[in-house]
Amino acid sequence: MQSNDDALRFDGQVIAITGAGNGLGRSHALLLASRGARVVVNDPARDAAGSSAAEQVVAEIRAAGGVACASLDSVLEGERIVEAALDAFGRIDGVINNAGFIRDRAFHNLSDAEWQAVVDVHLQGAYRVTHAAWPHLRQQNYGRVLFTVSAAGIYGNFGQANYGSAKLALYGLARTLAVEGARHNIRVNAVAPIAASQMMGARMPESWQARMTPEAVSPVVAWLCHADCPETGGLFEAGGGWFAKLRWERSAGATIGDHAPLTPEAVARQWAVATSFAAADHPADVTEAGTIMFQRLGLVPG
Repeated sequence: MQSNDDALRFDGQVIAITGAGNGLGRSHALLLASRGARVVVNDPARDAAGSSAAEQVVAEIRAAGGVACASLDSVLEGERIVEAALDAFGRIDGVINNAGFIRDRAFHNLSDAEWQAVVDVHLQGAYRVTHAAWPHLRQQNYGRVLFTVSAAGIYGNFGQANYGSAKLALYGLARTLAVEGARHNIRVNAVAPIAASQMMGARMPESWQARMTPEAVSPVVAWLCHADCPETGGLFEAGGGWFAKLRWERSAGATIGDHAPLTPEAVARQWAVATSFAAADHPADVTEAGTIMFQRLGLVPG
């Protein structure tokens, strides 16, 4: 059992969390603040009475003895969220990109506006906030960035072409930033949460909701944002106390040699070989993926 002396702390760390006025973001903010982080609670939402969701979470954190400030800015104004961290605390150490919403529609009924609204918040918003924080993380040679992705992007889901596309694109962004950030001790990961949050709770059977809480995801998020966590470029799923890592798998493939005609018919004859995962590999990056392919083509030694 972990003693209190071994507890993972975030003292001195400043972490900005988007979409933190409720659900998953709120849960992340409360947990990190309870572990010593100074939290920027970002959420532009207000209730019917005009009360700010972000300010309510900040009040909760302060009442529990934590330190936080509110940002009511849109993620499309990411520089203002980072400025809030710098103005309040003088630095920024981590970003948890959590803001988002859904506009579900079968693809044939999806309007351009419904597509763009979801892509703007999930993808463009995460880009804007992270891009604004990035120079500060590089300069201090430390940072942690987390993107909230979704099973809808990993596996596909009916009626979520806009949402799934934006969410899987975030993993591509995470992979590239993990490569670029490595030399600056910036670690970047992506998590697909499964939780009865404000956005997804109505889709989940009531009998599951007591277990599939946002609070059952936040410890995984906290670990991935901790200075001791070695992971970078990873893709994870988490929910209900279960968590797992995903990775790409590629079949050994098939090769049509230089002396055989490369035709659609030749491809069709080799299709079963090319799509068999009996001898799969798991390339970790572009270099490894290319090296393995070139070896199978006989262009470099195996």
